[in-house]
Parts: sequence; C-alpha cells; structure tokens
Amino acid sequence: MLDTIKQLVEMPLKKEKIDVIDVYFEDEKGVNNLYIIIDKKPYVDIDTCVLATNIINPLLDEADLIEDSYVLNVCSKGGE
Repeated sequence: MLDTIKQLVEMPLKKEKIDVIDVYFEDEKGVNNLYIIIDKKPYVDIDTCVLATNIINPLLDEADLIEDSYVLNVCSKGGE
C-alpha cells in the first residue's frame, strides 16, 4: 500500500519540484498517521507543505487505499 501511495503522489509533486523521500504509516496512541516526507531545493517551508498537502489529499481521497481513518502528515526530511 505504501509503495502505491508513493507512486500515486510522486509525479504530481515532481511537477512542483517536490521530491517524495519516504512514506510510512504509524499508529500513535490509537491514531493512525500517514507520513509523507518531502524535500525541495533549497528548502521546504510551510508553503511547500501546504502545497504538497493540497495536491496529495484529493489523490488519496480518490484512490481510497486506506480503509481506516487517518491523519495525513506532510513534512520535510529535517536538517542535514
């Protein structure tokens, strides 16, 4: 499922020069979280995360790959 999600969002994000670094799913205290880690040169700011989220959300809704409810977290890979 995670590979499918990554493939689904990679090309639309690439059009905005945003790279998908990782996709993972984690249960945190009973809350399902889908993490999509992104990168963009020279850096990822809040506007980049909002743009990526706005691209990703409708794709995930349409594909309907995750049965349970979840929280989508789009964030940067962090400092290097």
